[in-house]
Amino acid sequence: MQTYTIALPILLGYIVWLLKRQKKDRDANSKGTMLLLRVQLIEYHDKYMKAGSIPSYAYENFMEMYAAYHALGGNGMITKMYEEIHELHLNKKEGKNHENN
Repeated sequence: MQTYTIALPILLGYIVWLLKRQKKDRDANSKGTMLLLRVQLIEYHDKYMKAGSIPSYAYENFMEMYAAYHALGGNGMITKMYEEIHELHLNKKEGKNHENN
């Protein structure tokens, strides 16, 4: 019994230390992922806004990247870019409909 009262707090302390270390690693990975997504979202935004249109596959990629970025806690200027890309995509769709009429 005395062995348990000595070993248990040491074991629990070690487990807590491991969990804190894992959380720190997860936080660093999440931050890194968020930063990489931000770079890619900015590149997409600049490229397609300059072109004046966005292909459907690129729009879908942008939306999925934005959802992941937002889930990781990112927002701010990227939200404005998201709105601009969304408008660009809608304008493209509206332009196609007018051409067919």
